[in-house]
Amino acid sequence: MCKSRILVVGTGGIGTMSAYALEKGGLAEVTAVMRSNYDAAVKDGIDIDSFEWGQVKAWRPTAITKTVPNVSNSDVAAFDYILVTTKNIPDVSPTVEDIIAPAVTTGKTAIVLSQNGINIEKPLIARFPTNPVISSVAYTGATETALAKVYNDDNDCQKIGAYKSPEIPAGVAEEAAKRYVNIYNPEGKLDVIYEPDVAKVRWRKIAYNGSMNPVASILRMDTPRMRMSQHIIDDLVLPIMMEVRAIAEASGVILQIDLIDAVMQQDPNDTAFKPSMCQDYEKGNLMEIENLVGEPLREAQRLNVPAPTLKLIYGIMKGLQLKVKEEKGLWVPKFELGNPYE
Repeated sequence: MCKSRILVVGTGGIGTMSAYALEKGGLAEVTAVMRSNYDAAVKDGIDIDSFEWGQVKAWRPTAITKTVPNVSNSDVAAFDYILVTTKNIPDVSPTVEDIIAPAVTTGKTAIVLSQNGINIEKPLIARFPTNPVISSVAYTGATETALAKVYNDDNDCQKIGAYKSPEIPAGVAEEAAKRYVNIYNPEGKLDVIYEPDVAKVRWRKIAYNGSMNPVASILRMDTPRMRMSQHIIDDLVLPIMMEVRAIAEASGVILQIDLIDAVMQQDPNDTAFKPSMCQDYEKGNLMEIENLVGEPLREAQRLNVPAPTLKLIYGIMKGLQLKVKEEKGLWVPKFELGNPYE
């Protein structure tokens, strides 16, 4: 049987675990794009310490490459799927659509976005209107502890469904999503399932990522301490969550009744856990503020839903992002033409 050709872009923790599961299922040949970890993976393979798969030593996918392959070259076969697991930072070039463009075959390659946030599909649908775009909402914990060494501390859990695209019949996109789930989880042993209402799943995750993530980043505080400090929850986190609920409802998504309790109980009390956005800021890395905070706010503005707390938090996060950009040489501190505050 001919195996599906899958390109994994972003082979860090989550990307590595996905690449391993895809090949372990026996229905895929994975080409992994690796940059900083390329030399280590080629030389010694990838070591995985996994709650799900156990100790895996010196594993290699079918192919490893430093750059995204260009399918316009005669020696590169078309990919059936491109799985994107990179952080999504659209306010910095190159964007996701620019990165994967060389590997996309028009009308054939399905694009799977295993990234956080809402409206992340819109630039992809605009750029590749005849290619199915698939959403994978992942709840898997995996970290690259060193080059080509990954620690995975819980089960692989993903909810996968198709985005609506004007030029692609709904049935075609849904079939592409279901086929991907079957390739990933052919024996049904993993908690990786097809989810027809994937928009609801994304909004549910935004309730946490749009509130806990930015507030923790601003305060540089772990979530148990935030929950111990009642005013932080009452004055910042809960108002954002209620705004997210209202925005989602205005867009046609009704979130669960016990949303607040579910988010409050999401993190354990016995570890000083800091959300990924806070960890990125403390490491001096760029943060995923646009798709986690900016897009919900823009949806609120589009739908005329008041979101004052979200707006305030977004303004602060953009300021923190600007500091990171300056440190990385991505922003030059100077007054632009027309700046009224010069």
